[in-house]
Amino acid sequence: MMRFLLLFSRQGKLRLQKWFTAFSDRDKKKIIRDVTQMVLARPPKSCNFLQWRDLKIVYRRYASLYFCCGLEQGDNELLTLELLHRYVELLDQYFGNVCELDIIFNFEKAYFILDEFIIGGEVQETSKASVAKSMEEADSLQEVKHTHTHTHKLAEVVIHHVFTDVCVLYVHNLILSARLFVFQINYYRGIHECYNFMNICI
Repeated sequence: MMRFLLLFSRQGKLRLQKWFTAFSDRDKKKIIRDVTQMVLARPPKSCNFLQWRDLKIVYRRYASLYFCCGLEQGDNELLTLELLHRYVELLDQYFGNVCELDIIFNFEKAYFILDEFIIGGEVQETSKASVAKSMEEADSLQEVKHTHTHTHKLAEVVIHHVFTDVCVLYVHNLILSARLFVFQINYYRGIHECYNFMNICI
């Protein structure tokens, strides 16, 4: 069974990590550091297999990225190389000649493709057409969700503006009513004063 899968650059920058066995955070950091340093230090024409602790390390370089796996002793190294190549083919199929920047800015897609391909350290689906179909469905669902979210936000904005306009209109009507009320009070007060003045004159 595959224990872990690491993707890192020639500069040792980790781009993707998938753990199929439980490790503590401290152990993960140590594994990443040791395996990265060990693989990067090997000459270009060295064998793609090496022994590390109780695991077999299988790696392969594609452009500026290293794809590296940790295997149990009973696993087949050549089959693992084929699995790494198939994962790269799946990435190429989705991104179109995948590069390191695709992994950096769309890492969630890379994880999704890996989860469709490998589950629990074992191969789940080898058909590129099936994985591509799953990716299309996921993208369609995400697009629909994005559209619904955009519509909901637009509705919130419209409701907010309508509510604001109604409140402004209501306050404006209150002000007019208050002014009218004051005018009426002053009007009747003036009539009352005129009436008193006429009584005095009489």
